[in-house]
Amino acid sequence: MNPNKIYLTQTDTTVGFLSQDYKKLNNIKNRPLEQKVLKEVDCLNTLKNFVRVPNRYKKMVRRTKKSTFIYKNGNSYRVVKDKRHLEFLKKFKWMYSTSANLTGQKFNKEWAITKADVVVEGKEGLFEGEASKIYKINNYKIKKIR
Repeated sequence: MNPNKIYLTQTDTTVGFLSQDYKKLNNIKNRPLEQKVLKEVDCLNTLKNFVRVPNRYKKMVRRTKKSTFIYKNGNSYRVVKDKRHLEFLKKFKWMYSTSANLTGQKFNKEWAITKADVVVEGKEGLFEGEASKIYKINNYKIKKIR
């Protein structure tokens, strides 16, 4: 498995493109190439390699499911807990992730398949689910974004 390929798969929240090359993901979505992209990690130890979680929010980050946290460095991370998606993600430890649709549009399976290098589809298929909750945290406060 090549981490720089674009994978189309069912994530813990919705259908998504995953890769370790965020510029490829931004190119597919017609966004500025330098725009920051969510990073999914397989466990808290992997998260520690990228960011320090403020002490007062460690319990929340550890326990919440389907939640993305934006840290004070401006990067966003989600620790995946969904067993099916985690099975795929563990092979890479971490990947950039974005929804498999053009910005502001609904999921189109045919379009998404043409943009992906590899399609990873389980028996449940690909479906558009509910987006993750997003929280912005720093050392002193937390703000719900979505």
